[in-house]
Amino acid sequence: MHDDRRLTEERLDRFTREFLNGAVYSHSATVTVTAWPAPGEPVPFAEAAAQAFTPVSAGTPWGAPWSTLWLHVTGAPPSDWTDADGALELRVELGFTGGPGFNAEGLAYRADGTVVKGISPFNAYVPLSPGEPVDLYIECAANPDLGGDFVSPTHLGDRETAGDGPLYRLGTIDLALRDRTVWELQQDVWTLHGLMHELPFDLPRRHEVLRALERMLDVVDPHDIAATASAGRAALAPALASPAAASAHRITAVGHAHIDSAWLWPVRETARKCARTFANVVDLMDRDPSFRFACSSAQQFAWVRDRHPELFARIKDHVAAGRFVPVGGMWVEADTNMPGGEAMARQFVAGKRFFLHEFGIDTPEAWLPDSFGYSAAMPQIVAEAGSRYFLTQKLSWNQTNRMPHSSFLWEGIDGTALFTHFPPVDKYNSDLSGADLARAQKNYKEQGVGTRSLVPFGWGDGGGGPTREMLAAAARTASLDGSPTVTVGTPVEFFDAAAAELDHPARWSGELYLEFHRGTYTSQANTKQGNRRSEHLLREAELWAATAAVRTGFAYPLEELEEIWHLVLLQQFHDILPGSSIAWVHKDAEHNYAAVAKRLERIIDGALAALANGSTSAGGGVARNRLIAPVEDSSAAASHSLVFNAAPHARDGVPALGATAIQTAPAICPTAEGTAFRLDNGVVSALIDARGLLVSVVDAASGREAMAGPGNLLQLHRDIPNHWEAWDIDSFYRRDVTDLDAVESVTSDGDAVVVRRTFGDSSITQRISLRAGSPALDIVCEIDWHERQKLLKLAFPFDVQADRSASEIQFGHVFRPTHANTSWDAAKFEICAHRWVYVGEPDYGVAVANDSTYGHDITRRTVDPGMPATGTVVRLSLLRAPRYPDPETDQGFHRLAISVRPGATIGDAVEEGYRRNLAPRTVAGSVTSVAPLVTVDHPAVIVEAVKLAEDGSGDVVVRLYESRGTRADATIHADFPYQSVVRTDLLERPVADPESAGDVRLILRPFKIVTLRYRR
Repeated sequence: MHDDRRLTEERLDRFTREFLNGAVYSHSATVTVTAWPAPGEPVPFAEAAAQAFTPVSAGTPWGAPWSTLWLHVTGAPPSDWTDADGALELRVELGFTGGPGFNAEGLAYRADGTVVKGISPFNAYVPLSPGEPVDLYIECAANPDLGGDFVSPTHLGDRETAGDGPLYRLGTIDLALRDRTVWELQQDVWTLHGLMHELPFDLPRRHEVLRALERMLDVVDPHDIAATASAGRAALAPALASPAAASAHRITAVGHAHIDSAWLWPVRETARKCARTFANVVDLMDRDPSFRFACSSAQQFAWVRDRHPELFARIKDHVAAGRFVPVGGMWVEADTNMPGGEAMARQFVAGKRFFLHEFGIDTPEAWLPDSFGYSAAMPQIVAEAGSRYFLTQKLSWNQTNRMPHSSFLWEGIDGTALFTHFPPVDKYNSDLSGADLARAQKNYKEQGVGTRSLVPFGWGDGGGGPTREMLAAAARTASLDGSPTVTVGTPVEFFDAAAAELDHPARWSGELYLEFHRGTYTSQANTKQGNRRSEHLLREAELWAATAAVRTGFAYPLEELEEIWHLVLLQQFHDILPGSSIAWVHKDAEHNYAAVAKRLERIIDGALAALANGSTSAGGGVARNRLIAPVEDSSAAASHSLVFNAAPHARDGVPALGATAIQTAPAICPTAEGTAFRLDNGVVSALIDARGLLVSVVDAASGREAMAGPGNLLQLHRDIPNHWEAWDIDSFYRRDVTDLDAVESVTSDGDAVVVRRTFGDSSITQRISLRAGSPALDIVCEIDWHERQKLLKLAFPFDVQADRSASEIQFGHVFRPTHANTSWDAAKFEICAHRWVYVGEPDYGVAVANDSTYGHDITRRTVDPGMPATGTVVRLSLLRAPRYPDPETDQGFHRLAISVRPGATIGDAVEEGYRRNLAPRTVAGSVTSVAPLVTVDHPAVIVEAVKLAEDGSGDVVVRLYESRGTRADATIHADFPYQSVVRTDLLERPVADPESAGDVRLILRPFKIVTLRYRR
């Protein structure tokens, strides 16, 4: 026969576009619409409903950026409309300018204030009951579309610069009858059309589908679709009834709505996005019993619970029925590169405790589809929280290398392995189109040994989640020849089945490094500094409050600490902490971090005052066990100073996690050597030349020169990535660099060498100092930064031949290559580290620690052009200046601190990281010492947290880990009365039998995390 395929396909396209889609609604009727623009920030329903509304009509401009317009819609369907005529709906056109998630959005309320449904571009209707009058309020959000090209600056991300001009023009709002048969025909055509275009031309099935669609076109009258739609469906029925092959790929379709907890909108808007989407979901569940929906982020549930209790009650009913499924177990879908170990653990503690308390559910999986790479500590943390599965999709964004697996075991630094799935559909907001289903099948890496993958479907970021059209597509592809089979299910149903069929899954060891978005380790320095500071203040607050509670009866502020943790955890969301949100978000973050610091400093001050003065009350331990030693002469109390050390290592004569009275060591002042300055404390000797560069660092123990060239070298790079400006650092940035070695002055000031430089529109002052007895040189950088699209690095070339570097991550460290032998090695040209990095030979190394920097690059270089030997260059990424999404990123003043420790081991690096981030505190008091609650006899075993139990019992909880990557035989001694001790998971649930009071001996594998609960 003649090939008329193209002719038929074009005929179908025109029929669908010009006739079928417009025939879904058969009747329409007008309603009365009035409006009230809310001034300023959003207001609750009751306040809005009490306002005076004025008439508004289609075509009216509305919506200054970030403003809210309330609509009141009233009316009644014509008396001759009946349920038999179709489904009655209110159609709402807010003037949408694009797709879901980056647009105007609305939430419909009944007159009694209960929530009905969200409104968004592809979900712009409200279902109504036949015969009932219409009386609805719609809260309309004028959210700017900030998607754009992800590189061009925008003024809309900050309320102060967004302006007040209207963004939208109100469209038609009316009543309409949806013709059910025409709508079903529309879904039939959409599914078969999508399938047909994914099938090969030489496959008979493609042509069968084409001819079925052609027969439909012949029997359906474009000018009377309502009357002929049934005949069209009958023509398509055989094609839809042809079952899938037995070997077809199996897809578990999970309803989903990935909602970034902040990104191109502020946190306050995310709370409203959640309400709109969750309202859509429960409405759809009420109408379709087959629907399943998975939602992560306890924070988002909490917002809905607190703001819309009636909606939350409906959610709880569906959760109890197993249809609305909490997943992930985290407070938010956090970044996993930068949060510290205890913070990463608390993501699961907070999230899982919420799900257990509110729903009685313990989530079995970690769910992080969109975070920017995954720390090698995650498998153990997830497992210690009681989960066994992990899901992400983000590594499909890799620029260089493709991950070789879809379902596999992911092994962390301690050897723990999680069954992990990368959905081969390569997206987390599928619409279950033929293209998406075909992609999932084509990309599935375990062909021949596995048969199934997971597809998250639904519009995200406020787009409303899954739609009835998506569920229709799932029903039609449950078993459809030429298509993977689709079953709407839950994540655990998928994981259990996928794990069962893979007898010997492949194993991936180490981090899941995202070869993309490397700039997120550096953008928005103030946000990152606020996070680091908050994490360490929380450590101190819990440690000293717990110690004071046990020693003196101090009132442990359990609820306040939980509130603070929740706020800090929220700001570790994967578009806040990485610095990839609009200006509004980061201004809020800085404000929140300041509030967190104020609250925690108050808690710390109160606890230290109680300890320093030996305050006692019921439960105190001063008189019983003299764990707080009093001053013999109380008259000297006013002049007595007690130094508290929250670090896990003793330092300067103060025990770890305790306090003692010590004398302040004298300052080490620089001495002039010609135009250079030397700092020497007998442990380390450092020489700073006339350019302010570090030309020599020698530790007395080894006598070895650490520097292979001038260090403390600031370098400025052009930083214009091809895409995603705040997110990316592209490798070609390295080819444009300016050494900032010109200096305004190098002077001596007290105990420091002070170096001042200016460059471009910016300036920097560095104070370089060396404390008495310290093995590390300290460098404090005060930077007034006003560059644009630049990257500021600080370089240290070390005379160390190292083919790999060590970087701190949560509860341990990872090694990464310093060479580029393979494409996988070369892709790691920018890496993330927490408090320290280390490079070394077997018997000598150097550690570089920081107080708030995460981005680094570590490479090899020739020490001397005339010699074959190679050294290692450690560079810290201090500041960036991307223009999108915040055109003022990092502009202004920054204070960053670094230390360099020569002659170091990895153990020394660990110690230096804590020292750099936990300053001792000096408090006047009436005691001479405070004994630590716990001590450990092995230097590799680090006490990460000392706190009271989450359940309010008053039990003491101690979390520790092996820090050096070695086996450790350690004894933990608790220096307070207790009844028994039990090993628990992160949620403080027993995982072993209790032991009677006494020292605990642990044999820890490398990087093992252990949580002990002492019952008092």
